[in-house]
Amino acid sequence: MCGIAGWVDWERDLTLEKTTVEAMTRTMVCRGPDAAGTWLSPRAGIGHRRLAVIDLDGGAQPMTAQAGQHTVVLTYSGEVYNFRELRNQLSALGHAFRTSSDTEVVLHAYLEWGTDLAEHLNGMFAFAVWDERSQELVLVRDRLGVKPLYYSVCGSAVLFGSEPKAILANPLFKPRVDLDGLADLFVMAAKRPGDAVYRDLREVAPGTVVRCGRDGARAQRYWQLEPRPHEDDLDTTVATVRDLLTDIVQRQLVTDVPICSLLSGGLDSSVVTALAAQHLQAQGRGTISTFSVDFIQQEHGFQSDALHSSPDSPFARKAAHHLGTSHQELVLDAAQLYGCQDDAIAARDLPGIGDLDASLLMLFREVRKHSTVALSGEAADEVFGGYPWYAAEASRPTDSFPWAAGAGDRNVVLAADLRGKLDLNAYAASRYTEALSEVPSLPGEDPQQRRMREVFYLNLTRFLPFLLDRKDRMSMAVGLEVRVPFCDHRLVQYAWNIPWSMHIADGVQKSVLRRAARGLLPESVVDRPKSAFPSGVGSSYLAATRERARALLDDKSSPAFQLVDASAVAGMVRAAESGSGSFSPPPMLPRILQLDAWLRRYQVDVVV
Repeated sequence: MCGIAGWVDWERDLTLEKTTVEAMTRTMVCRGPDAAGTWLSPRAGIGHRRLAVIDLDGGAQPMTAQAGQHTVVLTYSGEVYNFRELRNQLSALGHAFRTSSDTEVVLHAYLEWGTDLAEHLNGMFAFAVWDERSQELVLVRDRLGVKPLYYSVCGSAVLFGSEPKAILANPLFKPRVDLDGLADLFVMAAKRPGDAVYRDLREVAPGTVVRCGRDGARAQRYWQLEPRPHEDDLDTTVATVRDLLTDIVQRQLVTDVPICSLLSGGLDSSVVTALAAQHLQAQGRGTISTFSVDFIQQEHGFQSDALHSSPDSPFARKAAHHLGTSHQELVLDAAQLYGCQDDAIAARDLPGIGDLDASLLMLFREVRKHSTVALSGEAADEVFGGYPWYAAEASRPTDSFPWAAGAGDRNVVLAADLRGKLDLNAYAASRYTEALSEVPSLPGEDPQQRRMREVFYLNLTRFLPFLLDRKDRMSMAVGLEVRVPFCDHRLVQYAWNIPWSMHIADGVQKSVLRRAARGLLPESVVDRPKSAFPSGVGSSYLAATRERARALLDDKSSPAFQLVDASAVAGMVRAAESGSGSFSPPPMLPRILQLDAWLRRYQVDVVV
């Protein structure tokens, strides 16, 4: 995995802007600590930071190829898991390769198929191509949006980067946020694909190619979910899911650096780990290293709630023993959670979700000490209907984003002046209506199945991107590549058309995935109810949060109080809010503290 950055301008001579292009590229050092490169021409400055994973000696970037008298330049982040098949296909078409990297395969795929190349790729990727022939910049992002890619049109220029910080490093772009951006900050997981909080900043939407020329930027979708009749019976469905997952995991084990699996002891990560261990052992490559996470004394003091059914550690141990993995338990100190939140802001370039960001960042820091690549069970709940709100929507549909059905009045937190300009409840309702209007229908579906198709779509296109962004920023902040087998588009497309009745065939959610896992894992792991990432929130964290909030209330110069109501913040401090056991958004108090820190650190101009 890598970090990319660049500047294309049809009026300036960018050979004179080497310092700025290098500064943009340098912001990506966390994503690519192994090597750096830039390429300059009068119209384009292209940068790359490399995390070497495949073909360690080759694959240097930006990578160039000659097309007649002109140069085509690629800066690429990600992994293409079918690059070997594509390499053979392109070789048969007359292409010659100098390296063993997937980067070179992507470059030659562009030379052969142009912007249609994305349809040939299986993987997680975000890349930019500067084509000197057409004087055009092409930006491409993978189908599910696993890897990020941002851009901004600034007059005659287009700036781009893996993260906002690359674009913020260019003086042409100023950090501003308007009412729409503020709404995206306050309302969790409702953001329209392509929006990016900062004014004039765009994100390449999942499954999209953006072509940038003198006449502007034009976005075109190359992939989206398609409704199809599901004609397989339950046994065939289960077998198809098992076969798909087997192929997906095998493809994602290709690497020239140490790889591990994040093993929580839940169904999702355990299935991925089992298939990985099975394949590595069959190839004589030994066992796979696995890591689980917990907080000091969490297992012994565990209390269940709506999202945490049981402690992870006993189930992770059982799965690791059954699979014969080289297992290590990473025990984190919750006292460090608060200190990590500033690092989490720097990773996101935005305020985040408090301890939920910090705990993941802490985990990835520890894993990175042992491995460069990790497999994750992320996205299985979105693909196979594992969250509690799926069953709730099946029995009693709501008229809102399912994960926010109990959110209440969102406007109470806003400052009085802002409340007259911004209605967060109306914003959330509008975004929900927009999202529903995108859902393609299948004629003949009964009302419940139609609603569940909507619920799956909302989770895959709104909630999952929110989680993938979090995972990407927290992992790449420490140079750890996290692969997500459940985001393979073939599996996502197939599962989206599985009827809800099959997903609950055995009277429990994720019945299809559970059946596919039987024989691979202990029954207790297969049958374990959903349990979310362990929370380190305890008395020390809550006390630190309240103390900092009191200091914020005493600071009359805080920029946050242009946006949030001080009396509402004081009420949160008195309530000692922790948010445990709720499906509603993460507690607001730490998010407000991060908002204040972000406004100060990034010198954000609020335009309302």
